[in-house]
Amino acid sequence: MTSGWDALDAELELWAAQGLTLPLWWRDDDAIAPTEALTQLEALAQQLGLPVHLAVIPKQATTELADHLKQSKSLIPVVHGWAHENHAPADKKTCEFGSTRVVDAALDEAEAGLTRLKQLFGAQLQPMFVPPWNRISPALVPWLAGLDYTALSAFGPRKKPNAAPGLLQVNTHIDPIDWKGSRSLLDEEQILATLLARLTARRLGTEDRAEPLGYLTHHLVHDAAIWAFSERLLSRLLAGPAKPWRYSERTS
Repeated sequence: MTSGWDALDAELELWAAQGLTLPLWWRDDDAIAPTEALTQLEALAQQLGLPVHLAVIPKQATTELADHLKQSKSLIPVVHGWAHENHAPADKKTCEFGSTRVVDAALDEAEAGLTRLKQLFGAQLQPMFVPPWNRISPALVPWLAGLDYTALSAFGPRKKPNAAPGLLQVNTHIDPIDWKGSRSLLDEEQILATLLARLTARRLGTEDRAEPLGYLTHHLVHDAAIWAFSERLLSRLLAGPAKPWRYSERTS
């Protein structure tokens, strides 16, 4: 067992000793159709008893995916931008809903995404907006509630519970993929150090303890190492202070 796992166990013991509970949620991005990887994701969610908030790309989403999710109790569709296309200039970070876009054009696509996924998923869809690459212009955020979104999800500790009036902020915090390197599992010690910092800050009250801790995955690019680590980590948290959290409009 690595020192990172030992440190995590010690932190979870402190949570237990203080009677603290950790709301834990799972978001998985870039779904468009049923695949073997999606089946594996769903099986792990069922095994853990932890539902997955499946961020679906509206422009590419298929009716086959909608049919599949109608039979699922573990996959919760949410809105992943519109087309997952980069609109940022070459010298800026990749972004679909960034500050360089005309606000009305970006909002039109955000509205189109919600409309299309409502048509596909009906009442099963939760009106959470997940901007591709976890980036969104601050100028767009106040308008999302007016488009009938009730939540916004990006990455990193939130600054406040609501991103705007009527719009809950619920972010993800742990991403196990080495996007800038191997695109396999990030170094375990690095992942666990990030998680430990988040948990310690919450326990000490320097970060928002009420925000569900978010685990972010991308099932379409997982290899065996990512699947195995995800199962091990989530199982460890759920055996301790973590309790499954799922979003619904009633949450906001």
